[in-house]
Order: sequence, then structure tokens, then C-alpha cells
Amino acid sequence: MSPITTHVLDTAKGCPAKHIPVTLEFLSNEQWNIVAQGITDDDGRIMDWMTQQAQTGEYRISFATASYHENKGFFPSVTINFMIDNPEQHYHVPLLLSPFSFSTYRGS
Repeated sequence: MSPITTHVLDTAKGCPAKHIPVTLEFLSNEQWNIVAQGITDDDGRIMDWMTQQAQTGEYRISFATASYHENKGFFPSVTINFMIDNPEQHYHVPLLLSPFSFSTYRGS
């Protein structure tokens, strides 16, 4: 399993949000570098997209939600910044999504 994973749940429909393009980036020398890219599976998850170990520092994960909402949602994309302080741990970044709101938390 990847050291960083994600899961998108559509809270308006009550089901996983499948086929959303997602990009994971790491901040290095004040520049964002792409670490991994993927598309959520039929269960709304991306579990195996990183081949390398995570590093200590700031990451951001961006979800391209416009096509999922068929360009009718308020948020065409959602970006979540987070810090990793212990690269030996697993970091799960879930997104709870609806056309007009979103929330997140540190998952397990």
C-alpha cells in the first residue's frame, strides 16, 4: 500500500465518488513537484499510487471535481494541503464531497 492514500465519498449521493482525477504534490525548495497522479477507482479510492516512501514536509492533494459534478458543482476542484512529520506512518486523506461543500480529516 502507498504511504499516502485517499478516498472520496459523495455525501449527496451516499456513495463513493469514482473516476475523479487526483494529483499529489510535495513542496520542495518553494516549488510544488508532482509525486503521483491517479484516478479514483469504483470504490472512490486510490491506494497504490506512490512507489517511493513519503518524506517529511508539506504535501497537497488536488481533486479535479468539475467533470464528476458534470460542471454543475460549485467547486470545480478541491485542494487539501497537509504536513507529514513522521514518514514511517501511513497517511490517509479522505474527501467528503457534495456539489456545494466538502470536508476532510486525517483518516487511518
